Amino acid sequence: MSTIDEVKQKIDIAEVIGQYVTLKKAGRNLTAPCPFHSEKHASFFVFPERQSWHCFGACGTGGDVFAFLMKKEGIEFGEALRMLAEKAGVTLPTRTEPGIKKEEKEEFYRANEAASLYYNNLLLNSPAAEKARNYIAKRGFTTKTIADFQLGFSLDAWEALKTHLIERGHTEANILTAGLLYQGEDGKTHDRFRGKLMIPIRDSRGRVTGFGARVLDDSEPKYINSPQSPTFDKSATLYGIDRAAAEIRKQDTAIIMEGYMDVITAHQNGITNTVAAMGTAITEKQVYTLKKLTRHLILALDADNAGSKAMLIGTNYEKLLSGDSKDIEKAPAYSIELENLLDSEIRVVLMPEGKDPDDVIREDIKTWEQLIQNPLPVIDYMLNTMLGELNLDEAKNQQVILEKFAPIIAGIKNKIRQSFYVNKIAKLLGQDLRKLETLIDSYNLTSNKKLKQEPKKIAPKIIQAIRSNPTEEYCLALLLQHPELKERLEELSPEYFESSENREIFNAYKTVSDVVSLKEQIDPVIHEHLDAIANKIIPSLKNNIEQKFIDCAQELKKRYLKNLAARKGESGDDKDDNARLEDDMEISRQLKELDARRSQKHNSSYGGTRS
Repeated sequence: MSTIDEVKQKIDIAEVIGQYVTLKKAGRNLTAPCPFHSEKHASFFVFPERQSWHCFGACGTGGDVFAFLMKKEGIEFGEALRMLAEKAGVTLPTRTEPGIKKEEKEEFYRANEAASLYYNNLLLNSPAAEKARNYIAKRGFTTKTIADFQLGFSLDAWEALKTHLIERGHTEANILTAGLLYQGEDGKTHDRFRGKLMIPIRDSRGRVTGFGARVLDDSEPKYINSPQSPTFDKSATLYGIDRAAAEIRKQDTAIIMEGYMDVITAHQNGITNTVAAMGTAITEKQVYTLKKLTRHLILALDADNAGSKAMLIGTNYEKLLSGDSKDIEKAPAYSIELENLLDSEIRVVLMPEGKDPDDVIREDIKTWEQLIQNPLPVIDYMLNTMLGELNLDEAKNQQVILEKFAPIIAGIKNKIRQSFYVNKIAKLLGQDLRKLETLIDSYNLTSNKKLKQEPKKIAPKIIQAIRSNPTEEYCLALLLQHPELKERLEELSPEYFESSENREIFNAYKTVSDVVSLKEQIDPVIHEHLDAIANKIIPSLKNNIEQKFIDCAQELKKRYLKNLAARKGESGDDKDDNARLEDDMEISRQLKELDARRSQKHNSSYGGTRS
């Protein structure tokens, strides 16, 4: 099994998508308003048995779990795979940076540093940066802060940075690998960041590893980051660590915030032991980095921001309150297990309603100082929040508390802390202490049993749907091993490829001339998969190569149309009867056309119609 297949097997698409939208049951499937466009009626469907999704509304597209993350987060396949691999506990092969030597990596750091200086100069001097300067002034950032954090501005132009860096000796290939450019389907490269406030991201040694970029209008998303690169790993990055490390060690405490602006404001006001996580949840890699400096972590959270709560427990907080069992089990994985890794409590400071750390610090530094002196342990924070939602005079709500906190407490490795919370909840609910201890012990046993049984339980059900696609790979193998077939690429469409990794290879192949160039185009994490396809043994086809490719392409199209028809039938989309009938008739027409072509070929192979 390939690494990609292993990640697919261990990831449930409904669980991943459920962190972005609230899914509701619709027969065997799940539905929600599409997260990619505005709509009144839900046209977005998740098909758990197929491990796929599809929007029957304005998007008219779908795919696997990788395709969803790529579209939702605005990232490339490699970064989506890394995110899901980390979530699934799958170690990606070290060949993700094949052949990159230390000297080559230094070139990427230099390109990033040169870009940072260029962006900073534009912010300070370009008339086009007026809007960015106004935004910074509104934030109250001083000239010193702008210089300290080397804030910048990217021109709203396609190749301004590219031209600037090439003129100074950087190669286009290095600028692209560093994540400063992106490559379109036509093979041309363009500046990745355009018309945005630029925020250089540095590692603990002060080297620019990548960038955060903020829009200067009301468009979404407000922030985008550099893609995964030899220097930038989002899951391991802590913004501000270069400026905060010494003070974190000195104060023996690290304050983790959500955003770049929170950290910049904090440092400007003398709160210099602050860093920002780079996503909606703290990762093990980030905890490992901070553990070298301190074992005391404080999360500074915005009271009414769902992202803050996700930062704490790594999941949809509303689902945790509503009783979704999967999310209950994830709570200890994202908070308690991080505490176990840290061997210390993680504590929480909640900002006043409607405020984030940036607001509090700018408006009243004394309020901030009071808040930070009284942080709550993570478990107390979750318990207090839940108590505010439930009436404990009702027996059913007491049961909710027990069911939600049994797995959390069971996850605590430190037996003294575990005993403390068992006693606290027993007193709070007026429950018998021994019964609560028995419940936690039984949950431990049940959880361990589930972990042992789960692979055998889920593999037969979904592995067939998510493992490799032989027809897709055969079709790609024909293309890669017989370059003359490139003239027949119009036979195929990217949407015929259900697997994102195969779609990535097909899209990239359209812009190159050979496999070597193709390998340079795609993310290194797909190299293993590409090698397997390019070296696939194909029986001798003699003079039938072109026809075999056409047959294969038609088979993929037929499968796509049949799956689309089946999904439409299962979704019960909200189109009116006439529109639905037109869609069904068009699908039926295309299927009949494919069958007719196949029948014609079959008859001609026998020299005419057989009687």
